[in-house]
Amino acid sequence: MSIATSITVQGSYRIADKALFDGVSLTIPAGQWSCLLGRSGVGKSTILRLILGLETAGQFDGTIAAGDGKPIKGRASYMAQSDLLLPWLSLRENVVLGARLRGERPDLDKADAMIAQVGLTGDHGKKPGALSGGMRQRAALARTLMEDCPIVLLDEPFSALDAGTRADMQDLAARVLSGRTVLLVTHDPAEACRLGHHINVLTATGIAPWPVPGSGPVRRVDDPGLLNAQAALLSHLRGAA
Repeated sequence: MSIATSITVQGSYRIADKALFDGVSLTIPAGQWSCLLGRSGVGKSTILRLILGLETAGQFDGTIAAGDGKPIKGRASYMAQSDLLLPWLSLRENVVLGARLRGERPDLDKADAMIAQVGLTGDHGKKPGALSGGMRQRAALARTLMEDCPIVLLDEPFSALDAGTRADMQDLAARVLSGRTVLLVTHDPAEACRLGHHINVLTATGIAPWPVPGSGPVRRVDDPGLLNAQAALLSHLRGAA
């Protein structure tokens, strides 16, 4: 894995001459978890796609740059809201898909270890159609973690999981992605306050930082500072324009 780098996003985004967000200035520090929250439809997932250089429905006017001046393309892995598993491949084949697409020999031992870590031992030969929604999301997480990229963009990666499994997968992702530059889009204030070194709230008029709890991530689910912070953030999000 190459050395992690910071990322900056500055600018505005419009769809059919209507601003989705305006005057955004976002810095994603190197080697840490940054969390992005905001109301549905405000453009959180769009920012992820813009960083990745993927097609979007509108027009971005601004700049996106890595702190080391190198291209982001080829150094970032992405987990979308949907699992995007290929239905004709087994779970294990989906987990090593990145290596196959690059023409590399996949590390099957590492893949099996990652599959075990997400709790899917014994399911590696199953096709996605035989897996539940939560199992599919865990498989997608294993595929993302397999890529070993210095930049990782996550779009609601734990949303389909039950509460206990969600906490387990948060712990796993935080451990495996330690030292990476991570941007996590989430609707869950508790998740952001548990995992984030930095929290940002996106609205139509820009983006603003939100204070994180005093203890460092990953924070205990019953940490008093975490509970107070998530309650305050939820109240803010409910009142945000």
